[in-house]
Amino acid sequence: METPGDGRAESSRTTQVPDLPELDRRLLDEFQRDFPITSRPYAELARRLETEEETVIARLDQLRQLGLISRVGAVVAPHRAGWSTLAAMAVPEARLGEVAALVSGFAEVNHNYEREHRLNLWFVVTGADAGQVAAVLRDIEARTGLAVLDLPLVEAYRLDLGFPLQWT
Repeated sequence: METPGDGRAESSRTTQVPDLPELDRRLLDEFQRDFPITSRPYAELARRLETEEETVIARLDQLRQLGLISRVGAVVAPHRAGWSTLAAMAVPEARLGEVAALVSGFAEVNHNYEREHRLNLWFVVTGADAGQVAAVLRDIEARTGLAVLDLPLVEAYRLDLGFPLQWT
């Protein structure tokens, strides 16, 4: 599950998480990896959580609406299915919201985030091939009037981004 991009660049600052029911906490904590690969994965989650499939779907939708997740889906190894690149831009602070919203509006951009750096807007672009990714980067440059720095993958590292959540 991924955190969302709402058009405004995501910040590295800590986010205040609302008090959540136990079912929601378990959905967020227990299924960060080893998500069931079946024709009805939500039914399998429901079985493991001792609830109904419709409940799992409704709770995940509610977590999405709260902005705690943006999607449930596979993480595919780079360049195994299509192409991707990391990109960065130096965006004037006054335009950051506008440019972040434009960038997030591309179906090929799965998230963006703000960094405290001259290059303050970072995002990942995916596409069917390197040509499609390059076309998206050119389009972003044309629409914003700002340069996009393409930072293609040089060496892949396998990072486990799942982590136990701290509930206080």
